[in-house]
Parts: sequence; C-alpha cells; structure tokens
Amino acid sequence: MDQPEDAAITPLPQGIRQTWRRRLALLAVGATAACSPVRMLNRMAPDRLAAEGVAYGPGPRQLLDVYAPVPQGRPAPVVVFFYGGNWDSGDRADYRFVGASLAARGCLALVPDYRLHPQVRFPDFLRDCALAVAWARENARRWGGDPARLFVMGHSAGAYNAAMLALDPEWLGAVGMVPRRDLAGAVGIAGPYDFLPLRSAMLMDLFGPEAMRPRTQPIAFADGGNPPMLLLHGASDTLVEPGNTIRLAERIRSRGGSVKERIYPDLGHQLIAGALSGSLRLLAPTLRDSLAFIGSPGGERETV
Repeated sequence: MDQPEDAAITPLPQGIRQTWRRRLALLAVGATAACSPVRMLNRMAPDRLAAEGVAYGPGPRQLLDVYAPVPQGRPAPVVVFFYGGNWDSGDRADYRFVGASLAARGCLALVPDYRLHPQVRFPDFLRDCALAVAWARENARRWGGDPARLFVMGHSAGAYNAAMLALDPEWLGAVGMVPRRDLAGAVGIAGPYDFLPLRSAMLMDLFGPEAMRPRTQPIAFADGGNPPMLLLHGASDTLVEPGNTIRLAERIRSRGGSVKERIYPDLGHQLIAGALSGSLRLLAPTLRDSLAFIGSPGGERETV
C-alpha cells in the first residue's frame, strides 16, 4: 500500500539541521510581534480550515477549529491537538500550522481552546479537554473523520492534558468514554508527566494542596491499561526535562502497557513542535513519527 506522504523522507544531516536551527533561532530573536515565527508558519500552512470557533461547550473558551483533509475514499483518522503554554496561556489560532499540516496529510484535525489559569485550576482544564474529545467523537463524521480512529495529541502542557486523558479514566469517563475503548492512541510531545515537587508559585496554585498533587501526575496512572502511546522528546529540552518521557515510558512498559518513546538528539522544546509544520518537517522527525503512529488513509499504521 502507499505510504504516508512523509514516510520516506529522511531528516537532514545533523550539520545541516544545526545550521537551520541557528537560523531559526536568529529569526525568532529578530522577529516582531507582527511577524513572529508562529505567524510565519501559519501563513505558510495549507488552507485546510473547514470550521472556525465551533462550540464544544457553553463557555467562551470552549471553542475549537476544524481542519479537514481532502477525501480519500474512506474516513480519516481524527486527531484532537492540545497546545501548550504552561496552562496559563495559548490560543488555538496560533496552532493553525499544526491542524493544517495534519489535515494536508490525511487526518481530520481539531484544535480546541481550553480554560486557563488563573480562571481555573486543576482539573477544570482537563474537563474541557475531555469535552472537546467527546465532541470530536460525536461529530467527526461531518467532516469525513472516523470516530473509531480517534487520537489525542499535545505539546508541552498540552501533552500533559493528552496523557491524563489517556491514562486516568476519570476525565473521559465523565463524558461517557473509556480511554482504552474509545481512543486509538495518544501522542505526547515534550510533555511533563512526572514533575513533582513543584517550585513555581503559579504551578503550586494551579495544582492545589501538596497532599493532593500526586494525583495530578500522569505517571501515577500508568497501570498498563492505557491505549497505545507515542512519547516524543528532545534531548536538549531545558524547559521540560526529557526524563519525564523516559520515566513515563518505563512505567507504562513495566506494567505491560503499549508505548513507544523517541528522544531526538540536539532538539529543544520549541523546535520539536515547530517541526509539526510541513515547512519545517525536515529539521526533525516529529511530524513523520506522529503520522506513522496515527496512520493515514493510504498507509499502514505503525504498532507499538
């Protein structure tokens, strides 16, 4: 069968990758607010936006954007992507490049907003994410998606959100779903999964009293009953240390769960997400590896 579009693409040699990463860093330093690197990626993204500002709940932050693929003859895998931002910032419009890139490669992609600190604290943002996933399951067919191939995916704080939905059955259970039954898989990119003790005053306020914090950690729910998971991280990440991914993968594997982790050398916290853009996909294999895990209308899904 045909392979996904990027399946045969080999990442650039290390020296070339480092050169381009230096150029991107200079670009980021010199960019103005009106022409940020994110805005440039969004401007270069293909036009796959099918619906904007769709309500998945009653609140003003409970909105999502839908990116639809070109029909391929059978329903597309569905990906709900949660952005990062330390749970206190972020906007779905900034991640058009992710939704469009996934849609251009055969996925129905949904990018929701969710409530942020200080408006809410743990676990309200997880309740929002669960509502968005339930909405995706109920409405995917409207845009050619297959609710039986439903994935959650996220970067940084969004990877935490995706992991919690996949590992702790409480959140999807509240919307009538079971992670192992209703999720085809979860992709976590540079996520914090095991980050106690907290040192930031904001995080202490976000995650509540110290005695309650262990239940906020994804690793605490790694009992082997999870849907398949792909965990990606950059070895040079100085914001979320790669040990989060390594420890969670080891815990899941030791319990008999399905997981694959990949630690990319010379890759930091931002570029691993930027490489989800089709324009930057040669700088890191984030997009290629995610697509191989998710599968595409024309290709075989990778198993873990």
